[in-house]
Amino acid sequence: MKSTIDQMEDLVEKVKSYTLTNVEIVKLKSIEILIDLTNSLIVKITFFLMILLFLLFVNIGLALYLGEILGKVYYGFFIVSGFYLLVGVICYFFLLKWIKKPVSEAIIRKILH
Repeated sequence: MKSTIDQMEDLVEKVKSYTLTNVEIVKLKSIEILIDLTNSLIVKITFFLMILLFLLFVNIGLALYLGEILGKVYYGFFIVSGFYLLVGVICYFFLLKWIKKPVSEAIIRKILH
């Protein structure tokens, strides 16, 4: 029969093993969350860049078309850039909260999931 000291030593070893196992599980879960978040971010950034390129070429075409209608090509570019300046100012003052909050919540949801 084991003595009380031997039983305590066994218990301490089991607690150490349990703690190390839990620490390893937390590390692995953290790595999994980080990889999932990174993959999600890469997909969204790639999609965003594709949309951005599409919009860039549509806007160049629109600027050229407006310039042709108005007689000077640069007029079209001024109109399109003025439109985006207006949209940028509106986004800066009004949409910052609408963009910041959903993005923050999405990241938090992804981390806590």
